[in-house]
Amino acid sequence: MFQGAIVAIVTPFRNGKVDEEALRRLIEEQIVAGTDGIVPCGTTGESTTLSHEEHDRVIEITVDAAKKRVPVIAGTGSNSTAEALRLTKHAMKAGADAALVVCPYYNKPTQEGLFLHYKAIADEVPIPIIIYNIQGRTGVNMSTETLARLADIPNIVGVKEASGSLKQMSDAIRLCGPDFSVLSGDDIFTLGLLALGGHGVISVISNVVPQDMAAMVDAFTAGDLAKARVLHHRMSPLIDALFIETNPIPVKTALAMMGKIDYELRLPLCRMAEKNEAALRKAMQDYGLIG
Repeated sequence: MFQGAIVAIVTPFRNGKVDEEALRRLIEEQIVAGTDGIVPCGTTGESTTLSHEEHDRVIEITVDAAKKRVPVIAGTGSNSTAEALRLTKHAMKAGADAALVVCPYYNKPTQEGLFLHYKAIADEVPIPIIIYNIQGRTGVNMSTETLARLADIPNIVGVKEASGSLKQMSDAIRLCGPDFSVLSGDDIFTLGLLALGGHGVISVISNVVPQDMAAMVDAFTAGDLAKARVLHHRMSPLIDALFIETNPIPVKTALAMMGKIDYELRLPLCRMAEKNEAALRKAMQDYGLIG
């Protein structure tokens, strides 16, 4: 089962290219800080602006850098089933432990189309698959009934649930059973999801404070709800700041403020508005991350 505090890691760029050295440093820092898994090439990793060659390379680097110390869950989704199949086959060949496959975006498939999309991938690629449900990005919400149908397929093992609805998360836990990993796709819902019986988070804030998200999940798992609450409330203002603009703009800005990566995004993503960057800087200062 995939569980705990899993980071949706950024893809650092330098001079228009993937900064492989910076990516390896970030992965090492995550593992040392107690992160339970690494997701390359997700939304936070700017997968939609990576070439196919870059996408494959980022997954290969992540697998090599992690060295099986934590699971690598490779982002391999696409709005084309054939393309998602190719990406997922590559991830398996590269040694990834699982694939995170987002619901097809833009073409807005029906629930039956969603079921057939994931079934086609699972039938051809035996690697464990985690569904990524995020209507705000894709234009379609996977119903819990469809999710439960997919959970019956042996290598579909979990969901990153970013519907923004705790009820939908609760229904997923109830309908899919205890062996199906229900992971939060929104940092702010992590503690609430754990209380409902969920299994963890695929996190943005873990890029910046991996030790605190890991500590919160660990505290809850150990039965120390008081400590988990303290950490939740401590992180909450920073989570707000990290979503003041479209992810991953703020988190890459934050990492650049910390000197960990160059401040570089790919169009159509661009630098933060001045007032929003100032608000993020203040949140980072209040947290003690920068001077």
